[in-house]
Amino acid sequence: MSPEAAGLDADLASRERRLYGRLGSLDSVIVAFSGGVDSAYLAWAATQVLGSAALCVTADSPSYPDRHRQLALTVARRFGLRHEVIQTAEVALPEYRANPVNRCYYCKRELYEVLSRLAAARGCSAIVDGANADDRRDYRPGRKAAREFGVRSPLDETDLTKSDIRELSHRAGLPTWDEPASACLSSRIPYHSEVTPEKLRMIERAEACLHRLGFRVCRVRHHDTLARLEVGRDELPRALEADLRDRIVQELRAIGYEHVTIDLEGYRMGSLNEGVRLHPA
Repeated sequence: MSPEAAGLDADLASRERRLYGRLGSLDSVIVAFSGGVDSAYLAWAATQVLGSAALCVTADSPSYPDRHRQLALTVARRFGLRHEVIQTAEVALPEYRANPVNRCYYCKRELYEVLSRLAAARGCSAIVDGANADDRRDYRPGRKAAREFGVRSPLDETDLTKSDIRELSHRAGLPTWDEPASACLSSRIPYHSEVTPEKLRMIERAEACLHRLGFRVCRVRHHDTLARLEVGRDELPRALEADLRDRIVQELRAIGYEHVTIDLEGYRMGSLNEGVRLHPA
């Protein structure tokens, strides 16, 4: 069925065709597949175009939430992706652990080094990632690493935005289409505060608690012994209900936090960037 027959508007259908053409021009690819909205759609599209010549690779490390890992496994299994999980060691890098404002550069450099070795070993002609057209406006230090390793970004190259990708994912039946924005666990730790596996485990356990309690959009910002909770603004009233508030405090104290606060501004992407002087990637 053509994109137009599937009900897509002509402009989005045209950009989807361009994406398929861009992927089809590559003999074989490794897709950096985290399980998020963008990489899941790219993994699906690459598999539609290239079949088994598309290898979808998920990088596992202490900074990668198990929630995302399980989503990647689910998508790979349900849609027949050729899928592998590799280990990366960014948390062992002194530059990464120091948590500078360009921490993501060191993470992506580690990832692309590992993927480049895998591509060479498997004879894959290109590595592709899920960067999209909206990412051009954001602070993305990992893009520098992508350029250094020659990583392609077909979604960006064909001007597909996040909302486009959600629409196309929905039509493809991908369960990721309405997933909230996601990021690695290290993004919850303020810049220049050391990233450690212990902190990452605390953050993951705390966010898992919030998800179990029914919060869909949430972050636990780790300020040493204090947990600052950000939840979706529509979920704030529920978080402040006395019984639920007391349960959150009790469970997070059991994890190791001495103080628990709720940010009244609610969740907003990149809140730890506020007040930090950032430079384009």
